[in-house]
Amino acid sequence: MKAKAINQPKFDEEELDILQALEAGTLKPLADAKKQIKAHRAAAEATFKKDQRLNIRISSRDLKNLQARALEEGIPYQTFAASLLHKFISGHLVSHR
Repeated sequence: MKAKAINQPKFDEEELDILQALEAGTLKPLADAKKQIKAHRAAAEATFKKDQRLNIRISSRDLKNLQARALEEGIPYQTFAASLLHKFISGHLVSHR
C-alpha cells in the first residue's frame, strides 16, 4: 500500500526566505512585538469596520442580476455589492467573463 503524499504548500520568494531563516534559527523577536501586534490588530479591525451607509438607485434589471450573482456566491446581495465596491476601489476587481 502506498503512503499518501502530503501536499506541500507553495511559497513565494519572501516566504521561502522567512522559512529558511526560521529553520536556520536566525530570526530574532522584535523588542516591541506586543505593541506592533496591537497596532496591526487595530488596523485590521478598522479596515473591515462597516460604519457608513450608502443608498443608491439602480435599475431593476441590475438589481436582479446582482441578487442572482450573490445567490451563486451564497452571500446576501448587500454583502456582495459591498465586496464589489471594495474590490473595485482597492484595484482587486478582476473580470473572468
